[in-house]
Amino acid sequence: MQIYLNGNIVPEKEAVVSVFDHGLLYGDGVFEGIRAYHGKVFRLDEHIDRLFRSAAAIALVIPMTREAMAAAVVETCKANGITDGYIRLIVTRGVGSLGLNPYLCKEPQVIIIAGAIQLYPKELYQTGMNVVTVGTVRNHVEAINPRIKSLNYLNNVLAKIEAINAGVMECIMLNPQGFVAEASGDNIFVVRGRQLITPPVWCGALEGITREVVMQLAPACGLTVKEDVLTRYDLYTADELFLTGTAAEIISVVNVDRRVIGGGAPGPYTQALLKAFGEETKNTGTPIA
Repeated sequence: MQIYLNGNIVPEKEAVVSVFDHGLLYGDGVFEGIRAYHGKVFRLDEHIDRLFRSAAAIALVIPMTREAMAAAVVETCKANGITDGYIRLIVTRGVGSLGLNPYLCKEPQVIIIAGAIQLYPKELYQTGMNVVTVGTVRNHVEAINPRIKSLNYLNNVLAKIEAINAGVMECIMLNPQGFVAEASGDNIFVVRGRQLITPPVWCGALEGITREVVMQLAPACGLTVKEDVLTRYDLYTADELFLTGTAAEIISVVNVDRRVIGGGAPGPYTQALLKAFGEETKNTGTPIA
């Protein structure tokens, strides 16, 4: 595998960062997960814009323009022969001291990895998945705002541990007020009648790129879209329930905390959105060739 590291494409064994990088020492940095479909990078501009917003929120100056970053993503995909795959774009704070002061880190590190990913088994996209709600509370939005895609992902990792220990692959996290925030790595949507509902970002949800695409596609699938506060009751009584994410795409949830959702199988609106999303990935994107 070839890795982009600070302006150069190098073999993965040569793609190293210092043990004094604050990205390693303190999780001080930002990242994006991006998908390539059919020889095109999907929603690349939106991902790069979000990366720069995340960096601005933590006072991290990215040492590249948006245009140069987009070109580097395409270059890394070419170097690895990627036409369908996953891209991880990372900007760390850079090398500093053992203290917290980020202003002592003078050179942020830019890393791009392009490879394959399969987050969930293929059969779950036909049958739906089971999830549980967990005790790990989503970070308070005024502590670490979930709209920042930071390298500090311990909040999500702790929730994922609870999910695995419960025998499922994903979980639902609640915010400090007890409202639904998101899954450990995905956004969440509820279908009620012909209405599609997702938690607002102030409840602790990430401004997901796939989330935004689904909200744009929903009207053509016969759904009105609403951002609203959700409780566990709303999950348990939903007609349909699904998760969205760059890696997950769209995946149905058919059981929450041992409550069967809908008919216990992916619902018609979820299936329609999954089909529409597949068409969207074929028709849009930044060419790699």
